Amino acid sequence: MRESNTIPECARISIVDDDESMREAISTLIGSIGLIAEEYSSAEDFLDSGRSKVFDCLILDVRMPGVGGLELQHRLAADHCPVPIVFITGQYSEEERKRAMEAGAIAFLSKPFTEQELLNAIGGSLANHKKIPDGSNKYSNLESV
Repeated sequence: MRESNTIPECARISIVDDDESMREAISTLIGSIGLIAEEYSSAEDFLDSGRSKVFDCLILDVRMPGVGGLELQHRLAADHCPVPIVFITGQYSEEERKRAMEAGAIAFLSKPFTEQELLNAIGGSLANHKKIPDGSNKYSNLESV
């Protein structure tokens, strides 16, 4: 069930993960709450899309073939693209988590995570980047469809 006036209709969420089933599940969840999801199977596909500056939140896997999530975070920062990132990962080191958070990640979720954990992270990201008004982040009360 969607709450009114808590979700920005124009918010775009990019999902970068080499696991197709994970991308599809997250995309379905995001779509169910009225947000726009764009899926990319690699960091390179995301960068090549030319859309790296037209999204409101990036859901990013830490470990992928080729350019990994931490490297993509670094490249976006170097391009002066202040990007709200929610990292997701099946395995990681504490050093990776620390580097991601120190570089400005909003959240670092370990797979498996709950739908609510992801929604809370997205809500925090959008609130932090002024896509939803201060004090109106009601994602913690949002139920997935």
